[in-house]
Amino acid sequence: MPGNQVRLLENGVQFFPALIAAIDAAQHEVQLETYIFQDDVTGRQVADALSRAARRGVSVRLLVDGFGAKDLPDSLVQPLTRSGVELLVFRPPRMDFWLRRQHLRRLHRKLAVIDARIAFVGGINIIDDFDTPGQTPPRFDYAVHVQGPLLGEIVPVVQRLWRLVKWTQARHRGHNRRGLAADVRSAGTQRAAFLIRDNLRHRRDIEQAYLEAIAAARDEILIANAYFLPGIRFRRALVDAARRGVRVTLLLQGRVEYRLLHYATRALYGQLLGAGVHICEYHSSFLHAKVAVIDQQWSTVGSSNIDPFSLLLAREANILVDDRAFAVQLRGSLQAALDAGGHCLPGNGHAYSSRWERLLAWLAYASVRFMMGMLGYAKHR
Repeated sequence: MPGNQVRLLENGVQFFPALIAAIDAAQHEVQLETYIFQDDVTGRQVADALSRAARRGVSVRLLVDGFGAKDLPDSLVQPLTRSGVELLVFRPPRMDFWLRRQHLRRLHRKLAVIDARIAFVGGINIIDDFDTPGQTPPRFDYAVHVQGPLLGEIVPVVQRLWRLVKWTQARHRGHNRRGLAADVRSAGTQRAAFLIRDNLRHRRDIEQAYLEAIAAARDEILIANAYFLPGIRFRRALVDAARRGVRVTLLLQGRVEYRLLHYATRALYGQLLGAGVHICEYHSSFLHAKVAVIDQQWSTVGSSNIDPFSLLLAREANILVDDRAFAVQLRGSLQAALDAGGHCLPGNGHAYSSRWERLLAWLAYASVRFMMGMLGYAKHR
């Protein structure tokens, strides 16, 4: 879709000031969806901005995930609701959480819409970049600021989920205003698309967009992804690209955050490295990015990891941008991260690890596959 203005925001240092400024300038409506809303300096700054907007008469709707934001304290919630912010929780956790597959289908996307004319889409939760003690530089992540006709696709998605959650929680008896119509006037020259993953009509849209772009790549594929455990189709696409002469580089999480997934990912290294895929691990801080650049023309920024949680279970949202200037900017940012904090592995198969580490990796991978099978998803991979 042409006529958009998509601006790249790197880390919370750029994202949060832009988000708060947009909330402070809102005249009619603010809608915010997030997986995590942390009670820290950044979280309180965003909460204060939402409260200020509500007190001056702006309709403010905040939707948080019941698992990601399970620790949201009353000391943060009560000032929000007292100021007039409407707060809903997507799938509040229950005692039988791990026994019911639907409770693993989380709201993982990060979206904000201001007056139906500005949107923020990306991977950045409402959490301070420096929430990990001693972490320097900050958590590495991206979002985009969007204006233009693409709002015509983003706004209805946000409004629809709000109405659905409100209805399922038996709150539909009260006033449920549909919200503003999107401002779809041309705002720039960039072609862009908005993709979601849900459990209805859009189960594979994000993954399919990746696969099509990888299949069409001619020169270079650069993917930065925090949690990387793709299925066989995705792995085969990367291997095929590398074998036809495309330079394929993966920038992956180097620090151990979720141990099982970390080692399961490493079980795939041998196949990918052996096929000529370049794998670099980011060690400067926690990598939380979910972005890609292909042939310095096609880019994506969003919330979707390339793992079973994002591709099979969670609600996700990504922006695709078909614009050379944007792609060159994102690629330059990723290259700077690679140069500053990337440790690239040798390309000779298993030379990067010992037999014991490889065994541990495959046990972790088998465990993840077993759990996905128990949930009924392994057959789809």
